[in-house]
Amino acid sequence: MRDQHGREIDYLRISITDRCNLRCRYCMPEGVDLVSHAGILSYEEIARVARVAARLGIRKVRVTGGEPLVRKNASALIARLKAIPGIEKVALTTNGLLLAEQLPDLLQAGLDQVNISLDTTDEEEYRRITGFPGAQQVLSALRRSVAADLVTKVNSVYADDWENLVRLAEEMPVDVRFIEMMPIGYGARESGRSNLELLAAMREKYPDLTRTDSVCIELGDDRQTVADGPAVCYRSSSLRGRIGLISPLSAAFCKQCNRIRLTNRGFLKSCLCYDQGEDLMPALRGGLNEEAADEELERRLRKAILEKPMAHCFRDPESVSEEQEMFRIGG
Repeated sequence: MRDQHGREIDYLRISITDRCNLRCRYCMPEGVDLVSHAGILSYEEIARVARVAARLGIRKVRVTGGEPLVRKNASALIARLKAIPGIEKVALTTNGLLLAEQLPDLLQAGLDQVNISLDTTDEEEYRRITGFPGAQQVLSALRRSVAADLVTKVNSVYADDWENLVRLAEEMPVDVRFIEMMPIGYGARESGRSNLELLAAMREKYPDLTRTDSVCIELGDDRQTVADGPAVCYRSSSLRGRIGLISPLSAAFCKQCNRIRLTNRGFLKSCLCYDQGEDLMPALRGGLNEEAADEELERRLRKAILEKPMAHCFRDPESVSEEQEMFRIGG
């Protein structure tokens, strides 16, 4: 389905929990209130929304949190989503701490891709950012995922340790992507490095960096032409994988945005920047019969997609109306 600006919306991100086994300073520090289990969507409700969304043209689903793997039987949900007619790809974003032990079940469920959030390979720095040890555990899971031939990417918000993170792309065929800090929730209190500055530093180390993807995003002097995702990607003869730059501030990709987000509490967001969207709970738990419930879900999905804003306002933080933290919205 197309929104009012002509963009084809075919990507749904689904948060299945607001809980996490880390306390990253820019996302979920200590002392936050969490939603009760009864207050979040059941797997049955999530699958129902995805089935209706698939009828409207959603083709890719990403499961997020919080940390999705802290919710029991996450692989069972992956299998349900994979079985929905029209859903072509199911991906997962995780901090990686529980990935190794759950990897066999996730592979059996048909998971297509995993993105591992990792801001540093240094154990001391990892503890400073997340509140817990675990860098080596995550790196081990990353290697096991690659060895299993699962499409694996690394996402980093802090770019301070970029050289060590990029070495992972020297060692393995993984994309290492750097995401600019967005002024949402606790991230609004942090200062991040511009990807324009980061790209200049990377080109000093890898002079033969060459853009490889075809996303229509302009980053500095790099302009791309066909939408394929938010990352501007680069190869080097020194790398087995790629470097990706996701730059919502330096190079907004709103003209190509193809996604909507479902929070674990059943709220459908059309843009991360704003608090607007559609509450799906009345359709899911309002006592409607199955046919009427699906019709109401479709109506609300259509409305959220059609009214999707043209662009975010991250460069003007005073205009950001979303006041929730990222772990509540879905990473």
